[in-house]
Amino acid sequence: MNWDDIGDALFGGLGEYGAILGLVQNSVWAGAVLGLVGGLIGVFVMQRDMAFAVHGISELSFAGAAAALLIGVDVVTGSIVGSLIAAAIIGGLGARARDRNSIIGVLMPFGLGLGILFLSLYDGRSANRFSLLTGQIVSVQSGQLGWLIVIGAAVLVGLLLIWRPLRFDSLDPQSAAARGVPTTAVSLAFMLLLGLIVAVALHIIGALLVMALLVTPAAAAMRVSSGPLAVPLLAALFGVASAVGGILLAVMGTLPVSPYITTISFLIYLVCRVVGTRRGRVQRLRAAG
Repeated sequence: MNWDDIGDALFGGLGEYGAILGLVQNSVWAGAVLGLVGGLIGVFVMQRDMAFAVHGISELSFAGAAAALLIGVDVVTGSIVGSLIAAAIIGGLGARARDRNSIIGVLMPFGLGLGILFLSLYDGRSANRFSLLTGQIVSVQSGQLGWLIVIGAAVLVGLLLIWRPLRFDSLDPQSAAARGVPTTAVSLAFMLLLGLIVAVALHIIGALLVMALLVTPAAAAMRVSSGPLAVPLLAALFGVASAVGGILLAVMGTLPVSPYITTISFLIYLVCRVVGTRRGRVQRLRAAG
């Protein structure tokens, strides 16, 4: 590969950018919805130290989607079933962090192994197999976008309904339990909401890269702010910027969209980490002076 090939891969479609962009409007909307909801729910993922759980749920979601692909039923339904099963197991059995991590550690290889088995038995188009791992956001159809909006809205409404007890339980679970907050029910409800959005993200960015929109934006926001309103707003903004920005850059060339999304997400986190570190250093110097 020479520099001309690299240039074509990155900017080969720049001359027809407007026409191409018109064809991926559904993808842009899908990325915006996923970035918004993923950024918001990611705040609680970070506060509850459950980044590992996102990956665990995605593996069983991948297995469910692969099983659906094998038997010829709707792949979205299969991924949702797999995600909800994983979420219910983790939320119902993993009350303590040590128990939760051990459960996830067991589920991840099991789900990945099942998914690989089902894909190896599938004799259809290889692109369908690959899309479960890396996503297919540039080919989102109107029906898929409709389902994404419905599921995203349901997750957002559910998240808003349990926002206060969930935040209390995330920041101080012992005090929340002492004050009568139904912590088990709140935890299970949150895990089911997380399972739904992971199932959707599987088809947008793939099982291997789902953490880029459900963990990294919130992690970046928490590096530069600690406010109860600022952190969710920044996380949602970073999530939308990563998803939509990745799509807008990807359509200029022939490369997959996932590397763009993950790179933008990582760069945002890197900048926020530098800003947060410098801000903390300045505050310490002022306190010392």
